[in-house]
Amino acid sequence: MAKRDYYDVLGVSKNATPEELKSAYRKLAVKYHPDKNPDDKVAEDKFKEAGEAYGILSNKSKKENYDNFGHAAFENGGGQGGFGGFGGADFSDIFEDFFGDFGGSRRSSRGRNSNNRGSDLRYDLSISLEDAYSGKKQNIQFSTSEKCGTCKGNGSKPGFNPDRCSYCNGNGRVRTNQGFFTVQQTCPQCAGSGEEITNPCSDCSGRGNKQTSKKISVTIPKGVDDGTRIRLAGKGEAGTRGGGTGDLYLFINIKSHELFKRSDVNLFFEFPISIADAALGTTIEIPTIDGKKAKIKIPDGTQDGKQFRLKGKGMPFMRRGDYGDLYVQVKTEVPIYLNKEQKELLEKFREIENEKSNPSIKKFFQKAKSFWKN
Repeated sequence: MAKRDYYDVLGVSKNATPEELKSAYRKLAVKYHPDKNPDDKVAEDKFKEAGEAYGILSNKSKKENYDNFGHAAFENGGGQGGFGGFGGADFSDIFEDFFGDFGGSRRSSRGRNSNNRGSDLRYDLSISLEDAYSGKKQNIQFSTSEKCGTCKGNGSKPGFNPDRCSYCNGNGRVRTNQGFFTVQQTCPQCAGSGEEITNPCSDCSGRGNKQTSKKISVTIPKGVDDGTRIRLAGKGEAGTRGGGTGDLYLFINIKSHELFKRSDVNLFFEFPISIADAALGTTIEIPTIDGKKAKIKIPDGTQDGKQFRLKGKGMPFMRRGDYGDLYVQVKTEVPIYLNKEQKELLEKFREIENEKSNPSIKKFFQKAKSFWKN
């Protein structure tokens, strides 16, 4: 299949300037780039075709040969470079602009300053289960860096401003050639800021920030659980040379409770009762996490380990208005240190009790007798 005229491919005239060629190619590269047209063979071919056309026409000597001899000037590999026939052209500027369409220009001051963003900080905060239930405000103190008040964070003495970086000419990035490719990387001298401090601030030694102890008030929301992470935007370390401030992350640790055990939004605890209360039934009064009390009716014949559920008496769901449940497990306690009268009463009770009073015991011995018999 005959190749299309390179000027037709880019949609420019033979008298197009280098800027016009670059602009035309850039538009086609954005339109037909594989990332924007996945699994589109037509777009892929057009992208390669445009790259090949620009690779020839952007090179002065190759453009001359093409203008005189057309495609025949490059048949049998005559004069074409590697990399898909792009002819050795420097595409770094074009693709820098191209990717800028998707994520913002790499040359922007915002992009440079992001290299100097302050560090994120971590603060481990231990609170009680009651605090996790009700939420609270608490003051915390930690070591961090803040913007220098003398130089207002720019690192220079008052009355002076940072100079343009002499190594990268203020771009924040430098280019190095690695074989065929031109690679860009952050300037090692200015760390991407594009500036250098020639008259450093005496208070911060040109860093733009100072180490300090900071005290802030934080709000712990209701329902936080062990391991909950809370992000406080902009409360971390100050950036350098105009860089943004980092964030502070609170990691919540819930202290163990002497009564309640927690599982998600539900609470559990054991409540001991006597054999008499378990056998005859009773009403017990139990504590709840909100500091109040609740009553539970224990029916007669309640067995050890029986669990009772109190709906809505557990922990709150975070950012919701409802609550989990409280589960109370009965723990029947066998009496110890019996006096003479108690022993006599129990002996009498043992004499008069029948099998119906203890169905589980009866069932067990039936199984045991069958086992012994076999």
